[in-house]
Amino acid sequence: MAGVLLLGTCDTKLDELLFLRDAIKKSSPAVHVVLIDVGRQPVEHEAITYTQKQLLKDHGESKDLGDLPRGEVIKFMANCATKPVKQLYERGDVHGIISAGGSGGTSLASTVMRDALPLGFPKLIVSTVASGDTGPIVEETDITLMYSVVDVAGLNQLLKNVLSNAGAAIAGMATSYYSRKTSESSPSTKRVGVTMFGVTTPAVDAIRTHLESKYKIETYVFHATGHGGKAMERLIREGGLDAVLDLTTTEICDNLTGGVMSAGPTRLDAALEAGIPNIISVGATDMTNFGPRTTVPEKYEDRLLYEHNPVVTLMRTSREEAKAVGEFIAQKIKGSMNKGITTQVWLPKGGVSMISEPGGPFADAEADNALFDAIKTGLAHTAIRVVDDKRAINDPGFAIDIAEALVEEMGIDD
Repeated sequence: MAGVLLLGTCDTKLDELLFLRDAIKKSSPAVHVVLIDVGRQPVEHEAITYTQKQLLKDHGESKDLGDLPRGEVIKFMANCATKPVKQLYERGDVHGIISAGGSGGTSLASTVMRDALPLGFPKLIVSTVASGDTGPIVEETDITLMYSVVDVAGLNQLLKNVLSNAGAAIAGMATSYYSRKTSESSPSTKRVGVTMFGVTTPAVDAIRTHLESKYKIETYVFHATGHGGKAMERLIREGGLDAVLDLTTTEICDNLTGGVMSAGPTRLDAALEAGIPNIISVGATDMTNFGPRTTVPEKYEDRLLYEHNPVVTLMRTSREEAKAVGEFIAQKIKGSMNKGITTQVWLPKGGVSMISEPGGPFADAEADNALFDAIKTGLAHTAIRVVDDKRAINDPGFAIDIAEALVEEMGIDD
């Protein structure tokens, strides 16, 4: 039987949560619902599977929440709930999770979903803030958000319709997930993550086609938008990838210069820590990303800017910034070598993106050479293979050769 985990604050949303519970069961009578109360105040009700009092006793040292600020309560209860949710998942007792609430409840539920559950597990939140800036809620995960339209504060016909839709949705997702999990076997094909940006798409398309057609390798392409890089690294840590071709490391530029597509300072760590076959290149490191032209910080007004589209403005990486990117990559790799981790770095000297090739708007040999030199200097006298290649990153031959290098690292025969 498929199970759905319903997470909510019963001290403030009990009626709405009970309606949602009934909506799930009406939609799929065979689905069982586990209700966990994560509210500030304890509530007793027969429908609550895991009470707030029991949650605090088992995972919160029976802490008194009375004097804690609201924000601290949310963090504390999220931490408490993460543990039983993870246990329920690992035992195979639940196959989907849902919550409904305002900004506080959404913050709590999304934290639990991100921290306790893997990618691919059904996650749904009915939220009053689902139509706003959802980046901090979803981050690099696959949480599905449904806007409640009205506040989750009293049952009216509109909210009933929304909650009924949500109940039917999570019941269907959980049933499908349960069916897949009970019938699937271990992956029979190798799984490779590849990073891509619009300006490295031709290379990634060629790599993907080559790996899939010649070796039957399943490719997972991650858009290097910040969340994309973090999603790939989350999947690596979950054991969902066998190798990585990190072709497009542009997110490092944004991390160092304050762009809007940073994956943070831990970028590159996951594959190096996992010790899986891993080839790194420098795709799109000629740019930092900002939003519309009017959003570019004033300190960058005099820099070379390029409007990629109406909502994305690119800033050409300077010589100093390119050097810093190269040093970042080299330091990350060197830091992993004492664990016996090895990798390769490929440098496409004919252009690191389609707009930095000779004659392109971002062509800047001095900046590119600063990038290449920083990597080679940083990795000098190590066992790391650094490949100087005269071709551009989007050259079809470069794409095939770097793909073949990864296949060799994976130990796959023709």
